[in-house]
Amino acid sequence: MMTIDDLVAAISTLQRSDLERWISEELVVPRQDAGSLAFSEVECARVRLICTLTYELEIDSATLPVVMSLLDQLYDTRRRLLSLTRAVAVQDETVQAAIIAAVAPGDASEIQGKLDQL
Repeated sequence: MMTIDDLVAAISTLQRSDLERWISEELVVPRQDAGSLAFSEVECARVRLICTLTYELEIDSATLPVVMSLLDQLYDTRRRLLSLTRAVAVQDETVQAAIIAAVAPGDASEIQGKLDQL
């Protein structure tokens, strides 16, 4: 966990005023820890991503919430897909084959390869 001061010190491009605005806009949601803000590893990575989008890619402040919402949806979809893949992987081969055939008839060998990796 990092404090707001630690985070500002760790990311050279980060402006404290920007971070405070992102917190107030709930783009970043640190924990309250004994009256101060504490940033988890995930929240620190999120701040780094927002810094890249803002300072390097010059995404404006009005567009940033939309971009972050889309990224959140993408990551959630990826998480759900991995969960589904794991659930399919523990099924017997007959069930796996039926699921693969129903979902992606043309991509069966690619999907089977990914299941085999789990």
